[in-house]
Amino acid sequence: MSTIHDLLKPQTYRFIDQSNLGPAFSALQSFAMDDALSISVGERMSPTTARLWVHHNTIVLGIPDARLPYIQDGINFLKTQGYEVIVRNSGGLAVVLDEGVLNLSFIFPDSKQVNIHDGYDAMVTFIQYLFEDLTDQIKAYEITQSYCPGTYDLSIDGRKFAGISQRRVKNGSAVQIYLDVSGSGRERAALLKRFYEIGKREQDTRFTYPAIDPSVMASLNELLGVHLTVAEVRDRILIKIHELSDQIVTAPLEGEEIEWFNKRFEQMIKRNEKALENLEE
Repeated sequence: MSTIHDLLKPQTYRFIDQSNLGPAFSALQSFAMDDALSISVGERMSPTTARLWVHHNTIVLGIPDARLPYIQDGINFLKTQGYEVIVRNSGGLAVVLDEGVLNLSFIFPDSKQVNIHDGYDAMVTFIQYLFEDLTDQIKAYEITQSYCPGTYDLSIDGRKFAGISQRRVKNGSAVQIYLDVSGSGRERAALLKRFYEIGKREQDTRFTYPAIDPSVMASLNELLGVHLTVAEVRDRILIKIHELSDQIVTAPLEGEEIEWFNKRFEQMIKRNEKALENLEE
């Protein structure tokens, strides 16, 4: 417990489970949800919040991906493979979401007073704590040949199973992680490797896109030789946040939060349509 970051020890957690809403649940709704919760938590209308979410066969592109020279060809390829494609309105690069990938958001208050690295560090210590009975080998450093590489990639023996991002809205911050629980990390990486090959071809670009090596990515089941399900990891998370706080409340969005969500969701739909329209011009 000594390694757990102080941000993870509020008196009360709000727990929102959206991990089993099915294929109709859009990733755009997820990003709007975290924005609305960030406003609410930042204004102290809501306690620190943990939200779980799963999206079926969705590729979330980053803004730099939309500038690939042959991006429309890349998107068409992903669609032929059965994936929805959206462009998020924040940094980072393409990631693969499917039924074997569990996403966790922690929404913390006081983002203007808290160093951005604290949010990342909090998530790293939580994941180490979450799986401490299975491994003590989870490390945080950039896996350069993974998709969406970053300083806070989580890996075991040099093979990445998770990536962390952070979005700050008003006085709240949403620290988000995707966890490849089951399925093939290599196959997910191979899909995006092909996407970049099609979208970039041999063209020189100002932005450096990742040279993906599928062998550096794996799911937790592949790395640990276990048979975890997304539902089992969900239960682990609930148990751990119980251990870290005095109380858990399970309240859906209400009042002003619903208005904030609707406004953010509408903005994201419009931005996404605009981004995709620009690609077709």
